[in-house]
Amino acid sequence: MTIRTVLRMGDSRLLQVAKKVNTFNTPELDGLIQDMRDTMAALNGAGLAAPQIGIDQQVVIFGVEYNPRYPEAETVPFTVLINPVLTPLTKKMEEDWEGCLSVPGMRGMVPRYTRLRYRGVDQYGNTIDRSVDGFHARVVQHECDHLHGILYPMRITDFRKFGFTAVLFPGQEVMDE
Repeated sequence: MTIRTVLRMGDSRLLQVAKKVNTFNTPELDGLIQDMRDTMAALNGAGLAAPQIGIDQQVVIFGVEYNPRYPEAETVPFTVLINPVLTPLTKKMEEDWEGCLSVPGMRGMVPRYTRLRYRGVDQYGNTIDRSVDGFHARVVQHECDHLHGILYPMRITDFRKFGFTAVLFPGQEVMDE
C-alpha cells in the first residue's frame, strides 16, 4: 500500500495539461492506479487525478459508496478512466459545493453540467462509454478538469460562496482535512 503525496494548489504542476496514455495493461500503469486508489482511500476522496500526485498522464479514478466528506452523495461505481472525453448532454448547469484534496480545508460553490456522457478506456484498454447525471456527473467533471490544469476554484462564479470548511460548515471539519 503506497499513499502518495497530493500536490496542493499553488504547485505549477497542477496547472499543466496532462499527456495521453498510449500503453495499457502494464505493471507501471497498474502500480500507478493502485497507488492512486490507496491515496484516495486514505484521504476519503471521491476521486483522484494522476496530476494531483505529480504524474503527467490522463488518468483519473473515482467512486463513492459512503464517504464522510460527502455524506449525502449517491453511490458512484469505482471507475478507472483514461484519456477521457466529456460531452454535455444538456445545457443545464447546477451549482453545488465542492472540495478537493489539492485544496484541503476549503469548499466552494461550483457550476457543473447536470448530465453528460464520458468516454475513454480503462487500464486494460477496454472502452468505457457512460451517460450519467447528478453527483456522478459532477465528480467526473471535477476529476477531468485536473487533466486540463483546472482546479475547482477557477470555476467559481461567486466568491462569497468560497471559504474554509470549518467556517462554512461548523462541526463538519471531517469533510476536508
